[in-house]
Amino acid sequence: MPSKARRITGWALTGLVGLFLIGASGIPKFVDWPGKKEMFDHLGIPAGLSPTLGVIEIAVTMLFLIPRTSFLGAILVTAYLGGAVWTHLRVGDPWWFPIIMGVVMWVALGLRQPAIFALAMGKSPGQTDSKGDL
Repeated sequence: MPSKARRITGWALTGLVGLFLIGASGIPKFVDWPGKKEMFDHLGIPAGLSPTLGVIEIAVTMLFLIPRTSFLGAILVTAYLGGAVWTHLRVGDPWWFPIIMGVVMWVALGLRQPAIFALAMGKSPGQTDSKGDL
């Protein structure tokens, strides 16, 4: 995929990840909705921690969305999602969605910043293979 198309795809995936983590998961932690308390009780999390979790989720996602801090943000979002996986595993709920979200986030970052893929493949960021790809 050409460099410009990679970046556009990376930013599109970044937008989707950001939209989900902030809009569909982070902001609802500040709003009272039917079933919220029961969900938190089921997960074994005091409902009073909901705003704190929302602040953490939105903050690390914002770091991921800002180009200068995107690598740090991706690491912190990965940690947050790891906690989500553990929480769901502990209560016997489906646990795979946070993993998929994390993979999509790292693919998006790698498309935006090809050095990420190079490092993941064990190459130095400026090193190319025989076809000239990173």
